[in-house]
Amino acid sequence: MTMKNELKVGIAQIAPVLGDVAANLEKHLQYIEAARKEGIELLLFPELSMTGYSLREKTLDVAMPLSADVLDELAAAAGDMAVSFGFVEEASAGEFYNAQGMVKNGQLIHLHRKLNLPNYGGLEEAKWYSKGQGLELCELFSGWPTHTLICADLWNPALPHLAMLDKPALMLAPVNSAADIVSDEFSNPQGWKTNTDFISMTYGVPLLMANSCALEGNSRFWGGSRIMDAFGNCLAEAGAEEALISAVVKLSDTREARFQLPTIRDADNRLVLDLLKKRL
Repeated sequence: MTMKNELKVGIAQIAPVLGDVAANLEKHLQYIEAARKEGIELLLFPELSMTGYSLREKTLDVAMPLSADVLDELAAAAGDMAVSFGFVEEASAGEFYNAQGMVKNGQLIHLHRKLNLPNYGGLEEAKWYSKGQGLELCELFSGWPTHTLICADLWNPALPHLAMLDKPALMLAPVNSAADIVSDEFSNPQGWKTNTDFISMTYGVPLLMANSCALEGNSRFWGGSRIMDAFGNCLAEAGAEEALISAVVKLSDTREARFQLPTIRDADNRLVLDLLKKRL
């Protein structure tokens, strides 16, 4: 398999219909087709893109096993494009995960279950979901090992750091961020800009942050999806409405960025582990 230096990536910033999997499936299929026409090779949808975010008791109505026909339809539609989407996984009776699936060539090739379930402000995910326990790479294309972290996963600084120790060439960050869901004082739009700028620049990694732009009750999801290069530069950014954005990211940029700022090389895992053990 020939290694690709360049990868055309895209984000489908959508407004999912809360609790309506059938309607959201149609929207996913439309954006997959539009992305294909643009030559996009990797397409990222927001967190819980198949269901909407504020599900609460509706979780039971939309949860699906990995064998669900809906997932097969998405996998078939993806073709040789890698497509990442959010859904509620039911792993066993009553065991629900906020999950992000990756499909390509007719099959599910990767699954990430959200690790850090926020339970503050207007967020109460720990009430509805089980906590994920794994963090695994997925090599979508030759030379492009990729990690996925879902929303609040990126707000536990240890998790992006652990992910980057695997030296991924790409970081995917599907989120659901409403402007005032944490508090009136905390700015989610500014917070996500700071967070994504920091991770992509510090670790020399292209990063895709896909947000919803839905209105769910009093929660306005503000959009602002962005594609960062390995130097922390924003290559493409969406507004507040539904949109398909794209950019080209390059392995050669990652090579240069990590040479200039060797954060991963100098992480000193043994020292960090020793210091952590003293606090356990």
